[in-house]
Amino acid sequence: MYQKLMYRQESGLFDFRRMEVSPLLLVIDRRDDPVTPLLNQWTYQAMVHELIGIQDNKVDLRNIGKLPKDQQEVVLSSEQDAFFKANMYENFGDIGMNIKRLVDEFQQISKSNQSIQTIEDMAKFVDKYPEYRKKHGNVSKHVTLVTEMSKIVEERKLMLVSETEQELACNGGQVAACEAVTNLLNNESVSDIDRLRLVMLYALRYEKESPVQLMQLFNKLASRSAKYKPGLVQFVLKQAGVDKRTGDLFGNRDLLNIARNMARGLKGVENVYTQHQPLLFQTMESISKGRLRDVDYPYVGNHFQQGRPQEVVIFIVGGTTYEESRSVALQNASNSGIRFILGGSVVLNSKRFLKDLEEAQRIARSSTAVI
Repeated sequence: MYQKLMYRQESGLFDFRRMEVSPLLLVIDRRDDPVTPLLNQWTYQAMVHELIGIQDNKVDLRNIGKLPKDQQEVVLSSEQDAFFKANMYENFGDIGMNIKRLVDEFQQISKSNQSIQTIEDMAKFVDKYPEYRKKHGNVSKHVTLVTEMSKIVEERKLMLVSETEQELACNGGQVAACEAVTNLLNNESVSDIDRLRLVMLYALRYEKESPVQLMQLFNKLASRSAKYKPGLVQFVLKQAGVDKRTGDLFGNRDLLNIARNMARGLKGVENVYTQHQPLLFQTMESISKGRLRDVDYPYVGNHFQQGRPQEVVIFIVGGTTYEESRSVALQNASNSGIRFILGGSVVLNSKRFLKDLEEAQRIARSSTAVI
């Protein structure tokens, strides 16, 4: 009886949309795209996670200098922070300008609050004080984050490193790529983790083309990196090399993708550090155009259906990234008629991806030893 009454009074809660075509659940293996979690990021949300780390929408800043206690852990939520919502997918260069405007606006508010001369002025300020404090905390948070990330970028020479990463991920030219990676391995300012990621990206791109040069880079990495884990680059090829992947990760199998890459290279891009598009972007385009290959993504059970779905849930086993969530947001904003929802077993940055890879390598060695 209570359930019937609830249904009548709150009928909107039970008004589920009826779809002509059932929603699609697409399960993807992280090994299909090991490149995206290895790249440095240059959009705000992804960059914070890559350089500092985000856990449950919170950023731990306790290791950053002397900060007030209320700023040692900050929340980054698009639902609670209008500035973050508006800028989470913006490039790092634009973020700096936008934060400057945010600071300027706050300074104007601060100046107006300093002109308290009457009881009425004081009463108005007290009424606005919670909002004033919130805005003060928000400004401090974003200034602290951008300041710390700028410091890390400079210390690790990440602009130099990232330019080569993007070339490895997006463009051809094996000889030039090998030379660029070698130069960075010899650069004393480049960190061990960045050296490892560069060699991994080169290996994933050119594993079939340059075995001699690849072995030279393995040896160079081992001699230059104190934290080099023996066999880890070879292990990523074993787990996610070209023979293990589904899809066209580097756009060099399909003639249309090759033409697009050539056109992009001829025209140039607005930002050399954000050329890369995750493989997920191509996958969503294929779904939108009804061109997802059954051979690569077979249906489970008797679920084949005619027509495009209105909703697609994509789950990446092994973890997703904020770069991929940005691609989903852009795809949903394109009004393709399909709403994409992204999920994964964890939200990766390069540090977590390499840690998971080391753990998988350890388990594989243990299994071999037991056998």
